[in-house]
Amino acid sequence: MEKGTHKVTGGCMCGAVRYGAPDAHAVVYCHCKSCKAHTGAPVVCLVGYLKDEIVWTGDERKIYDSSAGIRRGFCGKCGTPLTWEGHVEELGGDLIEVFISTTDDPDALVPEFHIWTDEKVEWFDIVDELPRYHGWMHEGEPAFNHGPTMKGKGPKPKA
Repeated sequence: MEKGTHKVTGGCMCGAVRYGAPDAHAVVYCHCKSCKAHTGAPVVCLVGYLKDEIVWTGDERKIYDSSAGIRRGFCGKCGTPLTWEGHVEELGGDLIEVFISTTDDPDALVPEFHIWTDEKVEWFDIVDELPRYHGWMHEGEPAFNHGPTMKGKGPKPKA
């Protein structure tokens, strides 16, 4: 990667897989079951790009076909989950979303909304004021909610 040509850079834990990309199109929280299973986290945060906007260097990332038309990228050496990849018609092509925790400066990528909140872990309380969507956020589709969804609700008492 040429110095100064990419504003977002990152890679896996061991440094074998690296990437560079332009400014983010969108930064989202995803609560879908598939992202949670891929990362082992109760929620993930992703930054999205069209496939040809990302430049990959170092080792080639390994790909797992997680469901019809959806691929998951990861490092073959250290196992770091790196991407969600699929075709998104309304964006006009193949999309790659990178987990922001793999970027060199995750603080620079501020989430804009939540998707797949119907699949949210019950005890995970969303307390920000960002828009929430039942599934994927589509142009023109209004958010179903803004603001906390479980206010005052804590863990279930043990029996």
